[in-house]
Amino acid sequence: MANEFKLNNCPTDGISSVKFSPSTSQFLLASSWDMSVRLYDVTENSQRFKYEHKSPVLDCCFSDSVHSWSGGLDGSVMMYDLNTGRETVVGRHNNSIRCVEYCSDTNVVVTGSWDQTIKLWDPRSHNNIGSYSQPGKVFTMSVCGDHIIVGTCGKSVVVWDLRNMGYVEQRRESSLKYQTRCIKSFPNKQGYVLSSIEGRVAVEYLDPSVEVQKKKYAFKCHRIKENGIEHIYSVHAIAFHQRYSTFATGGADGYVNMWDGFNKKRLCQFHLFPAAVSSLAFSNDGSMLAVASSPLYGAELSPSSNGEDAIYIRHVTDAETKPKTSSGLA
Repeated sequence: MANEFKLNNCPTDGISSVKFSPSTSQFLLASSWDMSVRLYDVTENSQRFKYEHKSPVLDCCFSDSVHSWSGGLDGSVMMYDLNTGRETVVGRHNNSIRCVEYCSDTNVVVTGSWDQTIKLWDPRSHNNIGSYSQPGKVFTMSVCGDHIIVGTCGKSVVVWDLRNMGYVEQRRESSLKYQTRCIKSFPNKQGYVLSSIEGRVAVEYLDPSVEVQKKKYAFKCHRIKENGIEHIYSVHAIAFHQRYSTFATGGADGYVNMWDGFNKKRLCQFHLFPAAVSSLAFSNDGSMLAVASSPLYGAELSPSSNGEDAIYIRHVTDAETKPKTSSGLA
């Protein structure tokens, strides 16, 4: 396909996360169950760097254009300097680290763990600057301006203000019936999109006023009807287009859908990928979408559709990502 290509030197086990560099669409970070974090030069289709953890890596992020952070099953938080190739274990959790996010507004790295805490790290001094209890194991997190939205087991959603961690700003419960899989905040910071293991997505708003809460809704997706039977798939991944505020969802069915959340419309569906979609990321300028496809995340799929682990880079068009009307999330 002319507008899409597969990266060379893909991870050899489940791809847990893909993240574009904050400053350029040239570089992409990928973490994997093969215990590695890799940096790709997307324009050259080459692997620039690779560093290893001692166990599978469940998430990674950039703290700036030359430093990556990662964490995984062994609970250690690692920072890698892409200029010098130096690895630093900056600290650890008491259990596996599921999420690693960088908040540029407050210049802090946040890690979320199955030990039921989130920890904050200063990327300059590499010091741990706080540990905060959560309602359960952390499954997903999303930075929302100077806030972080944390989704845990038991369908809890907790909103923290990273400038003042003395108390929880909001405690919520997912409006979906089943376990939370992914949360991503709107680019305009007014709410978030949440997905579950049961082929549903909810659009939620942070403003607790009755008027604003009336706007929230949920919809079914990543379901396939075959011979009159509906097969339902986990929605593993969500990614927002920063310019248009539309969003992509990726499921265990191997499909990626584009949505216009405010007009409640599906814009398009991309072709079937060889395996379950485990992670999605738009480049900062919105020109590219990285799609991680991984059999490990497709337990619901038949063995015949267990493709290889791969990362695809798609050059997206306005026709695929732009709202059909002038109104939108902007």
